[in-house]
Amino acid sequence: MAEHEQVHEHVRVAVIGSGFGGLGAAVRLRREGITDFVVLERSGSVGGTWRDNSYPGCACDVPSHLYSFSFAPNPEWPRTFSGQEHIRAYLEHVTDTFGLRPHLRFDSEVKRMAWDGEQLRWEIETVRGTLTADVVVSATGPLSDPKMPDVPGLDSFPGKVFHSARWDHDYDLAGKRVAMIGTGASAIQIVPSIQPKVGRLTLFQRTPAWVMPRMDRAISGAERALHRALPVTTKLRRGLLWGIRELQVQAFTKHPDELGFVEQIAKRNMGAAIKDPALRAKLTPDYRIGCKRILLSSTYYPALAKPNVDVVASGLSEVRGSALVAADGSEAEVDAIIFGTGFHVTDMPIAERVVGADGRTLAETWKGGMQALRGGTAAGFPNFMTVIGPNTGLGNSSMILMIESQLNYMADYLRQLNVLGGRTALDPRPAAVRNWNHRVQERMKRTVWNTGGCTSWYLDASGRNTTVWPGTTAEFRRETRRVDLAEYQVLRPAPAQTGATAAAADTGAGAEVSA
Repeated sequence: MAEHEQVHEHVRVAVIGSGFGGLGAAVRLRREGITDFVVLERSGSVGGTWRDNSYPGCACDVPSHLYSFSFAPNPEWPRTFSGQEHIRAYLEHVTDTFGLRPHLRFDSEVKRMAWDGEQLRWEIETVRGTLTADVVVSATGPLSDPKMPDVPGLDSFPGKVFHSARWDHDYDLAGKRVAMIGTGASAIQIVPSIQPKVGRLTLFQRTPAWVMPRMDRAISGAERALHRALPVTTKLRRGLLWGIRELQVQAFTKHPDELGFVEQIAKRNMGAAIKDPALRAKLTPDYRIGCKRILLSSTYYPALAKPNVDVVASGLSEVRGSALVAADGSEAEVDAIIFGTGFHVTDMPIAERVVGADGRTLAETWKGGMQALRGGTAAGFPNFMTVIGPNTGLGNSSMILMIESQLNYMADYLRQLNVLGGRTALDPRPAAVRNWNHRVQERMKRTVWNTGGCTSWYLDASGRNTTVWPGTTAEFRRETRRVDLAEYQVLRPAPAQTGATAAAADTGAGAEVSA
């Protein structure tokens, strides 16, 4: 297909993104007997965050057998915590196994989507053309658009600058003076991977993280052979991993004081590698473990103890030529800057491109904070669903579990549309959205994420936790098993009108039929 070839088509469902959420949606659509759909992907291949994040040491911090689809078990995982290349290969395998390639539209970034209230469908403008869809499933994910801080003087830095999610593999770090900005999940994997090759590594740490040992090992050939021969063993392994994490949830959501024991394990993990009391003091958090994402690594602390590594316990405040100036006034001359500063999570860029029934964008609607009914649908945006939407994130388990729950909801949503028949749309009632989010936020008040004494990327600009689910994955599965039509307005096309009646009628948004 030529790069600017115009595409004009109508589909039943348009899925945006081809990471775990988008591919999972595509599989579920086919299993529901729906083949009239496309997957719009802005890049040239599937994989989502596991395609974009290819930095040295990139791996998952959830065990492999839990970080995979229940309907597509993989007996061939090479390690208990698999690396980026293996996860990306798994997603390519899923794409081929379930026959998804005919539905994929690569290099088709969505520029704008607008709800047509008269036709009850979405008009979608991509860089390759336009199309319309009855239903849109947005699976762009919260970890898809890197966040770069606004640092004075950065534009004049003479060296190399890039974000961890846009790694420049052509730039040779060997012997270079490198600054790593941030101490999140990416940074603790990057630091031990590049420390042996760089000349000097300066880590700018705004807030230290709690780091637990990473119990990673190779999965033996005998184990893999057993999983191939007896698939039930893969299911049992997955179930055990799931159950352990479900049992941990109450400590995060109801009894944060119980996490003190876990803090002691993390401190012993640090003490085993960091012998310098001053460095230990820099690396010891002053908030409850779990308030920020708990990180897993058995190599991070040993790398920080190496003689070519400096830890600056202060954020980057300014760049002066090739000198980086920290908030505490200390300076470091560097050749390259790597930003591990996270993503646009509570202000997802896709929201700026989605225009709802009242002409406002989703970003404008969410200006006071993201909220969606059961984590997936927003009032004023009919037949629009978000996979990994507001308050569906997890602090201790696999997001694939949450994705599959939302796909259950998506499947029932489409069934309800079929039962209603004809051209039909469902728009969440504002009261239903408010009630759901009130319940979520009330439960959030006692969680470690809100009471642990930290500021994390779980919180939006107003300090509201719009990211994490304050319960177990089993609870979320029950909450999203079925669509409750009482929570929705049912929209149908306005009846044909003539004469004076037509002149007086408001036909802009279609007629509402009470559910």
